[in-house]
Amino acid sequence: MAGDIYILGGHQTDFSVNWARQEKTLFDMFSEAVLKGLETSKLDAKDVQVGHVGNFVAELFTGQGMLGGFFGHVHPDFSGMPSSRHEGACASGSLAILGAMTDLESGRYDLACVAGIELMRNVPGKIAANNLGAAIWVGEEAQDASYIWPAMFSDLAEEYDQRYGLKYDHLAEISKINFANARRNPNAQGRTWTFEAESFTANDEYNPVIEGWMRRQDCGQVSDGAAVVFLATETRAQAYADTHGIALETLPRIRGWGHTTAPMLMTTKLQESAAREDGQGYMLPWTRKAITDAYRRAGISGPDDLDVIETHDCFSITEYMAIEHFGLTAPGEAWKAIETGRIGFDGDLPVNPSGGLIGMGHPVGATGVRMLLDAAKQATGRAGDYQVDGAKTVGTFNVGGSGTTNCSFVVGL
Repeated sequence: MAGDIYILGGHQTDFSVNWARQEKTLFDMFSEAVLKGLETSKLDAKDVQVGHVGNFVAELFTGQGMLGGFFGHVHPDFSGMPSSRHEGACASGSLAILGAMTDLESGRYDLACVAGIELMRNVPGKIAANNLGAAIWVGEEAQDASYIWPAMFSDLAEEYDQRYGLKYDHLAEISKINFANARRNPNAQGRTWTFEAESFTANDEYNPVIEGWMRRQDCGQVSDGAAVVFLATETRAQAYADTHGIALETLPRIRGWGHTTAPMLMTTKLQESAAREDGQGYMLPWTRKAITDAYRRAGISGPDDLDVIETHDCFSITEYMAIEHFGLTAPGEAWKAIETGRIGFDGDLPVNPSGGLIGMGHPVGATGVRMLLDAAKQATGRAGDYQVDGAKTVGTFNVGGSGTTNCSFVVGL
């Protein structure tokens, strides 16, 4: 990396809020997140030099595009500031982060605002599901599915089962952990939800099938929300530290990153991974490469050097895959990390102490930014009730589509 990129602060909205029901708009959400981010980070709008926005399908949910133009209405000091929007389905926020990092590393600017945003609860669930289907190869896959993404990730689970064997109990345990973690998080959509014991079993009444392997509790939430982070070069971070009377070493930084793009079709991914690995290796080698590239750039050897993982769990099977692709277990053995309790909140390497997408919520364009913000909080001991004791180094993984866009960061001091 061409110099360190520091995280000066940020803000996340409450993911339980239904903004349309409160008669609030996409702009209201954007404005609140950015202004509260400035306030909590003790930054002035006039000092921010460039803006980046992560968003997937605002045009389909709200009819609104051109989201970078919102900045000038949030604060008059943003008027004229260059901005751009980034789209990579559920990884849109991470792409916005990467875009901002490039701006800072190039020397063009020294302080960037990155906002991830999505408003999705203003339409019926079936319409929301169809809108989100824009991230498949439209007309080429999932044409017979009632719910596109549960069907796509059920196919992934089915292929995994064919290669290695898969027990539903292990998927259910991932969901159970993440919903339990969400109860600690004041911004989590599911923080007050209650469940029966049968809710995390293959019980058709308490946990009905949505598509194939995927049952209700296996699915991430349809959510409204925004997250903002402010990224700075080392020079700007040092000035910030001096102004606020703190040591530069106490500010979290992005120590490593990885980014890959796989073929769009799920069938092509699975065929290619089987051919490349003879059916014995990683299901999604592009995911593995994004994560190991982040490890390499961060100068760490693997998961033993991490204290926390925030990973994409749009479905329980996605986190199951991440356990292996982060290297917690060998391919085909993710169940070991689940059965031993390693990924639990009090485990050796907690996964999604925030609650993840299943427990916290998943406003699509905001998720990658929210993950980075949570990583920064964990690394500096500011995560409140969901703080992992002694956490200093955090890994993230954010995916768009069916494993198409893969982004990973390592955050630490």
